[in-house]
Amino acid sequence: MGQVTIYLDNETESKMKKAAKSSHLSVSKWVAGIIEEKTITEWPQDVVKLVGSWKNEFPTLEEIRSNAGHDSPREGL
Repeated sequence: MGQVTIYLDNETESKMKKAAKSSHLSVSKWVAGIIEEKTITEWPQDVVKLVGSWKNEFPTLEEIRSNAGHDSPREGL
């Protein structure tokens, strides 16, 4: 298991310790959890399970633009 040394100002260190304590985790486990959360490269399983659960009823680009009207004439430069 790797070890990392970080340098924090006193205020940030205090906030980190309070957050870890309120999560009932050691500072090391709390920091490791944050790093794991921020480096996830896959979709959560709850999101993966949603695939195919809705119909493809998205409007086409032409349908979206059909009610847009026309641009006003512009002045030349």
